[in-house]
Amino acid sequence: MVSKSASNIYTLNKLTYINLRWIAIFGQFVTVNVAKYVFNFELDILTINLVILLGVISNLFLMYFYEKNILSNRASFIFLLIDIIQLSGILYYSGGILNPFSIFILIPSVFSSSNLSLKTSLLLIFITILCIIFLTVDHRQLIYPLGKEISFNEFYYYGVPISLVIALIFLNYFAILFGRESNLRKEAFNKIEEFIAKEHELVSLGGQAAAAAHSLNTPLSTIKIISQDLSKQFKDKQDLKKDIELLVNQVDRCSQILKKLTLNPGIEDDFIDVECALKDYVTEIIKSFQEISEKEFIFNDDQDDNSFKIPKLIELVYGIRNFIGNANKFANNKVYISVKSDNEISEISIEDDGPGYPKEILNKIGEPYIKSTSSFVKSKTGLGLGIFIGKTLLERHNASIICRNSKTRSGAEVLISWKNKDLKNL
Repeated sequence: MVSKSASNIYTLNKLTYINLRWIAIFGQFVTVNVAKYVFNFELDILTINLVILLGVISNLFLMYFYEKNILSNRASFIFLLIDIIQLSGILYYSGGILNPFSIFILIPSVFSSSNLSLKTSLLLIFITILCIIFLTVDHRQLIYPLGKEISFNEFYYYGVPISLVIALIFLNYFAILFGRESNLRKEAFNKIEEFIAKEHELVSLGGQAAAAAHSLNTPLSTIKIISQDLSKQFKDKQDLKKDIELLVNQVDRCSQILKKLTLNPGIEDDFIDVECALKDYVTEIIKSFQEISEKEFIFNDDQDDNSFKIPKLIELVYGIRNFIGNANKFANNKVYISVKSDNEISEISIEDDGPGYPKEILNKIGEPYIKSTSSFVKSKTGLGLGIFIGKTLLERHNASIICRNSKTRSGAEVLISWKNKDLKNL
């Protein structure tokens, strides 16, 4: 069963597909009519034009009756099948597989292989092969203007369909490979967009909660003062005193809960840290891991000469956190993190004392859904989509990422660097 996210990947853009079909239909119409009326080939022009009309009708249906802007995998299959049948019909009445334009019968299946599911593509390839075989054994002969049939050597007669089948398999094989890679990237980018949307929503909710906490601070303080005054006035009445003390305690508890909702409880008017230095980014992320991890985090900022502040962006936080989290996952005991900067460049270095990147995936780091044969790496399930998302988010914000095995330690190393002018313009 195809997942919802996967099914959204296997689609065609309706407008692009319609325009391509109009170009093909116009080319078919001009070609057969020029052959008939200019070069005087003997063709059943009425029947061929009716077959071309089938393509026109299906395209008009696609334009005016198919309401969605994107063709689903199933709808794409139906219309590509119509294209194969329509072109096979034209070839049937104009010389069969030996028609010089028979190579165009390969296009729909190749188009499918680069955009649609494997099952759909294989089915269209199979149908195309059947059409090639049919057009080889049964077709109307293409007749010269002088009334002579075109005759070919037997080797050529069977060589053309064989070469078309080989070309069909060869082209579709590469189209499937490149299409699969493209679809995986598309799926990964969709997940990036979903994650960022959720993070922005959480930040928005956090800001609203902080604003609410700030607004409620004054009335709670007023309630607390009045409660304390009431406690003094009724200190001799034990039945009322207990209730008033409970009220004071609950007010204090409300204040503590509301303070936890703020992103920076120490500053009552600033709900969200909008800017911070690069080392502050890293320090906050390390603290979040230290609360849940048993690994030792060794942080060094001795060579950080820059103190300018940059906006606190979700994309940067997640990107840096992803690489630190990956180091934490694969480290044996220690994670080494340093921030370095000078007048031109700012750099974050993340190393661990784990096994490092396996050789078979070292050149693929940053690609989505890569797999390793190492049982240790498989057990961690940390390579692939996570690194791809983190790398993509940081590179979108002018970062340069280098992933390699550490030259000084046993584990992996990630270098994240920016030109200072780019960092200041974020």
